[in-house]
Amino acid sequence: MPVHTSESSQGSRGRGVGLGLALASALAFGGSGVAAKPLIEAGLDPLHVVWLRVAGAALVMLPVAVRHRALLRRRPALLAGFGLLAVAGVQACYFAAISRIPVGVALLVEYLAPALVLGWVRFVQRRPVTRAAAFGVVLAVGGLACVVEVWSGLSFDALGLLLALGAACCQVGYFVLSDQGSDSGDQAPDPLGVIAYGLLVGTAVLTVVTRPWTMDWSLLARSADMDGTPVAAGLLLGWIVLVATVVAYVTGVVSVRRLSPAVAGVVACLEAVIATVLAWVLLGEHLSAPQIIGGAVVLAGAFIAQSSAPAKNSPEPVASGGTERELSARGTAT
Repeated sequence: MPVHTSESSQGSRGRGVGLGLALASALAFGGSGVAAKPLIEAGLDPLHVVWLRVAGAALVMLPVAVRHRALLRRRPALLAGFGLLAVAGVQACYFAAISRIPVGVALLVEYLAPALVLGWVRFVQRRPVTRAAAFGVVLAVGGLACVVEVWSGLSFDALGLLLALGAACCQVGYFVLSDQGSDSGDQAPDPLGVIAYGLLVGTAVLTVVTRPWTMDWSLLARSADMDGTPVAAGLLLGWIVLVATVVAYVTGVVSVRRLSPAVAGVVACLEAVIATVLAWVLLGEHLSAPQIIGGAVVLAGAFIAQSSAPAKNSPEPVASGGTERELSARGTAT
């Protein structure tokens, strides 16, 4: 009995750490918008901002890639998939979508990803999921609709909606690939190496798409306006690269390993809430009453989904993309 209690306590602490990391990742990702918007308003093309974000992060993570160069031989498909889906795919599809449909609609469709993750777990991996986790997803998506005020500018451009759905599918790839290990726990690829090579692959893909050589590089030496306050463009770019990309991806992958793709995916919905709150504080974009209510609903949905996940080694249904044995083996991978 004491051993069982100790294992349960360790499992609870592990999930608590995972939840904290997932929230940190959502905060880091959510902070990208408030830093990128002043750069875009200063004259940078949105896709060029995306390229600067990914390429800068790839440069920072280059030493990690060199250290884990054996991954190129061991897991080339995983590295290519992470770079194409989790890095380039999500951002390219999202920016293409908002060029055709309202931002709120595109964001809502993209954040259908947690529900799609549960569908992947239930129907592809044929693993049971708890009803509470599914209910949490429904709450989170419903609350997100209020946060982005989807009713204020709905557009049914078919291609735009398909691009937003593509971003959602790529985000599913992020959570599922982040949870990938191997049949043996000690052979699981180091997530830092996966992130590093994913950023390199994403940079290569986005370079072809965005053609950064056409960018006005002099804009980076100027100041950008943040709600009336001039801020150095280089400082904003540094935040986007170091915090909103490097820290965000690292903490995100760690949280997926400690929680599960489904639970981490629901917590990631908080990114929209965090982004909206930061925009309110830093950019003067005030929240409406429905947005505040929606944010509370998203928080409730994320809490329900997280608290419904049983402890490792539990025989109950899980909201997870991997076995409890795999999750235990990967507990401190990143």
